[in-house]
Amino acid sequence: MARPRKRRRVCCIPERKVFGPLGVPIDKDNIILVTVEEYEVIRLIDLVGLTQEECASRMNVARTSIQRLYFDVRKKMAEAFINGKILKIEGGNYTECTGNNANCCDPSCAKRFL
Repeated sequence: MARPRKRRRVCCIPERKVFGPLGVPIDKDNIILVTVEEYEVIRLIDLVGLTQEECASRMNVARTSIQRLYFDVRKKMAEAFINGKILKIEGGNYTECTGNNANCCDPSCAKRFL
């Protein structure tokens, strides 16, 4: 029996969940699904500038899990960009940050001051 998958901690759910070229019909053939935790990995590594190890610590998972998520989401983004498809962010296996733990989200997270 496989070990249960650990829930990844994310700072916040994205406000905008659909990205893509204008004029492309929104049907199942043109949509690439990105999970919320894949979105969080891209945000932490490429936007915030964390290393994979720092990202893993913030999301409460192993660095190898982050490495796999990062590879998967970059491939999805490249496919959407090159083939003119739509990225839709939804689903995943995550828990949202509460801001109570100093290691749970980035210092700019508004939840840290609640």
